[in-house]
Amino acid sequence: MNQKIREMIDSLESQLISFAQDLVRIESRTGQEGNIVQRVKQEMEKLDYDDIIIDKVGNIIGIIGNGPVKLLFDSHIDHVDVNDADKWVHGPYSGDIEDGKLYGRGSSDMKGSFASAVYAGHIMKKLGLAEGKTIFICGSVMEEDYDGEGLYHAIVDNNLKPDYVVICEPTHLNISMGHSGRAIYKINVKGTSSHGAAPEKGDNAVYKAAKIIERIEELGKKYMAMPLERPSIALTKIESTSASMNAVPGSCTIYIDRRICLHETEESIGKEMDSLIGDIDADWEIYDAIGESYTGEDIVLHSYLPAWEIKKEHPLAQSCFQTYQEVFGEYPKPYKWDFSTNGVASAKLGIPTIGFGAGIEKMAHMANEYCPISDLILACQFFSLLPLKL
Repeated sequence: MNQKIREMIDSLESQLISFAQDLVRIESRTGQEGNIVQRVKQEMEKLDYDDIIIDKVGNIIGIIGNGPVKLLFDSHIDHVDVNDADKWVHGPYSGDIEDGKLYGRGSSDMKGSFASAVYAGHIMKKLGLAEGKTIFICGSVMEEDYDGEGLYHAIVDNNLKPDYVVICEPTHLNISMGHSGRAIYKINVKGTSSHGAAPEKGDNAVYKAAKIIERIEELGKKYMAMPLERPSIALTKIESTSASMNAVPGSCTIYIDRRICLHETEESIGKEMDSLIGDIDADWEIYDAIGESYTGEDIVLHSYLPAWEIKKEHPLAQSCFQTYQEVFGEYPKPYKWDFSTNGVASAKLGIPTIGFGAGIEKMAHMANEYCPISDLILACQFFSLLPLKL
């Protein structure tokens, strides 16, 4: 069957590459994915998907088959902004191909993988690879700023109930077994404002915050010195309020990026936040990111996203290993992403989740981002074959 898949991919290769180029050429910043969704719908219709859903937050989900075992492939279709267009040799939305590489914003992160998954769905249908399965090919929205919320809505709002999820973030054709979690904490420091000519009459909130900042820095150094998988903590933003440039700040807000290990919990990190504040007049909260989808739906991300991992013995992992061996002729070297993905949503819902995708991780969010064309072909082969192994 793998030979038949390769032959079919060979016949579709130019269409797959052209589709990936089209996706890269469509600007689709977070919350502005409407145009790319329509282009994907057009391609799925051409490829004879059994059903296509565009849900209330704007996710697009192509469906193949109607069997009892449900497998979802997720790719986010938004991308980070381009603030350095002058540094790009090929335009960020050019979709140029040179030396076997597809250039443009989102090529690795992660429109290349999505194009491969869309064509894999077509191949599954034509070759009967989805027998006894329901395959969901999901293009989810708003991942860059609201990790997991798009996929969460895709699964819950549409009652998909997948048995397994593959996150198609770039792995450069490796297999990711999970990733560390992340959280954004907001510390509010209270003070008393006064005129700058009489600072002794006030209680400078920034000076008080400085003591907390020192504690954050020391804790960060402690974490960085730990071996193997470790948490991290970093101050990322400071805000203060005062009546004018001539007034002592009456409040100060500190934002903290906290990376989370598997053994950590919201409760255990909460105790850490209590310790950082100590005897200073301040409180803390987990930051809620609030946005709006291109369809006008409110999106709220409670910014505590726990770590997740799938065990090597799990049937989904074993199926991926077998698929990898058949496609690449060798055993994979599984690892874990060091960044957060939509996997936080499926893992939170208790759905076995694993990662595999085209593209190079380090190219994400960088100038001159590219994805190797060969990755697109091999990822399509992997995606197409995987349902047979489950």
